Amino acid sequence: MVSVSSSGTVFARQGTPPTSFYDHQTKAMACLDRINALPSFSTLVVLPTGGGKTLTASVWLLKNAIGKGFKVLWLAHRQMLLDQAADAFQRNAYEAYIPRVSSFRYRIVSGAPGHSRTISIRPDDSLLIVGKDSIGQNQDSLKNWLKSEETVFVVVDEAHHATAKTYRRILDYVAKHVPNVKTIGLTATPMRTAKEEAGLLAKIFRDGIKNGRVVQGDVGIAYQVSLKELIGKQILARPNLGEPVSTEIDFGESLGLDAMERIQRLDILPDDIAEDMAKNAARNRLIVDTYLKNRKKYGQTIVFALNRNHAHHLRALFAKAGVKAGVVISTLRDIGTGASIDRGENARVIGEFKNGQLDILVNVNILTEGVDLPKTQSVFLARPTVSKILMTQMVGRALRGVKAGGTPEANIVAFIDNWHDRLNWVNPESVFEEGGAEFTDDDRERFKCNIRWISIAKIEEFARMLDSSINTDDLAKLPFVERIPIGMYVFSYQEEGDASGDGADCQAQVMVYNSTRDAYARFMKELPVLFRRHPGADAEYLPKALLGKMTDECETKFFSEDMIPPYDRRDIERVLKFYAQKETVPTFYGFDAIDRARLDISQIARKVIDEDMGPRRERDYLNNLWDEGDDNLFRLFFMRKSYFVSQVQIEENKLVYPGIYNSEGPAVEPDKVPLEDLTLFKLREVAPSRAKN
Repeated sequence: MVSVSSSGTVFARQGTPPTSFYDHQTKAMACLDRINALPSFSTLVVLPTGGGKTLTASVWLLKNAIGKGFKVLWLAHRQMLLDQAADAFQRNAYEAYIPRVSSFRYRIVSGAPGHSRTISIRPDDSLLIVGKDSIGQNQDSLKNWLKSEETVFVVVDEAHHATAKTYRRILDYVAKHVPNVKTIGLTATPMRTAKEEAGLLAKIFRDGIKNGRVVQGDVGIAYQVSLKELIGKQILARPNLGEPVSTEIDFGESLGLDAMERIQRLDILPDDIAEDMAKNAARNRLIVDTYLKNRKKYGQTIVFALNRNHAHHLRALFAKAGVKAGVVISTLRDIGTGASIDRGENARVIGEFKNGQLDILVNVNILTEGVDLPKTQSVFLARPTVSKILMTQMVGRALRGVKAGGTPEANIVAFIDNWHDRLNWVNPESVFEEGGAEFTDDDRERFKCNIRWISIAKIEEFARMLDSSINTDDLAKLPFVERIPIGMYVFSYQEEGDASGDGADCQAQVMVYNSTRDAYARFMKELPVLFRRHPGADAEYLPKALLGKMTDECETKFFSEDMIPPYDRRDIERVLKFYAQKETVPTFYGFDAIDRARLDISQIARKVIDEDMGPRRERDYLNNLWDEGDDNLFRLFFMRKSYFVSQVQIEENKLVYPGIYNSEGPAVEPDKVPLEDLTLFKLREVAPSRAKN
């Protein structure tokens, strides 16, 4: 017989629980107490990173669910979150919280090594902590566990993911088999979700407390506290952002379109670029020297590295400088031998950092969620990200305040490379701003964000126009104002992951032009019918063959090769992936705030021609347009000066050589021919009575 940590019996501890709760945690529990008076409920608890979501929920559930004989189903999408939840229940299982039960059974279920499988679930398990994909693919494994239960409590950890189809199906399955379901969603992410997902959240989390009263029908929040409030109470540390450290190293000039798209949609640097950054001696030396210059100030520091090679390079440099450093990575294979790394090694290194034996903890993709390191004074952001959620998680590692056993200040040091403004990297300052959405209520910020996404589409167009293998004459002939998008569909979806957790989060921005507007409108309207018609389309992740078949059908039915600017087949696929997971049409954002007349460079070209500027004067004129102001619209829109100048020159050619770019074709006056000279075929066409004779 072999002992396992994935299941077992938890015995109630005697004595007084050592944990004391902060005011916001006590208030959150009190709000849950009020909603718990309902026979069924579904609500959210919103606490920022470091606010103690897992502790708050686990203690409340010990008192109100497990301690009273009710079962708990805890859902999460990552292995680390599952382990963290199990640990919280085990550490807080005191008689004071569960006086009516002397023990209870728990089980952790996921596809990860060391966890139980769904087939192992027993009816006498009181606490099931499960990976959403594992249970989503085997919902009937819950049937006997739920049998004869009148009330079951369900927790969705990282509840901003709850709009995914798998979560919704699990919740529907439980509701179908149990009369009363009490659902709690936990999240640190403020309710800044896109409109269509906020609508789905409102359907899942219906109940909340407003002005002291239980209400239904909105995105139901039982309790919410802001990051600023917890900083003010010294529960979280005061962030010291300082000045970002500029590496002055160029990584953006050689960045290709495929790489840009991969970064923007997946938040993954291509391997070649990541390796160039990881091996850049000057950049790595700057990171280490920055720490050495203010070693006392920075203290224990977590460094977020690009990849495992980068992490090991940095550890070696820190060690050479006499700084004790360790490395933890999520990839469980050794860099040199390729052999598997014992999970205990990561735990050992984290333990050494926690005990003060290490000054630096360099990590790759492992310390973003679920690790309590209260003495961390600083975070070094040695990897960029386009993900607001990831940035929040990274800076959150240093935010444990004095009253939480942490530090009064958290030093956040960002290392900024030269990307030539080609990517919309997240600034750590945005984490501490109110709102902070990609589409904020600030009109100017929303405008600039929209322009950035358009500019990426324009770079793709520019690349097509420079590619001699592609005929872009029709695109060039089009009036420039027609090449400015009228809006875009904005949404996020997930690629399918492995057994241990979710795949990559993908952000999509589908540009819509006058040429494709009606096609997209018909496509979106048809989506519900399309998915009902295809067997197997009810899967959260569409099989590759089915995705291709559905994309072919939509492409043929709604889109045309004659559309100028053209549609992108990949955008059709992205919409289908989104709908498969969310079962709702993505939100359309119109670019009403964009003054297309200001961007119509045909007017600039006309001024150059009308004033007969000549090469030198034209150069100065275009340079002035490009350089004026920090928020210059042309720079935001075109991103590259060479693109801007080349497009002006195309518009000049349209004016000087109108025949070349005349979209209606050349003007031709046909010859006049007597009827008797026509062919019989042509005579029948123009004078059928004469043809009969």
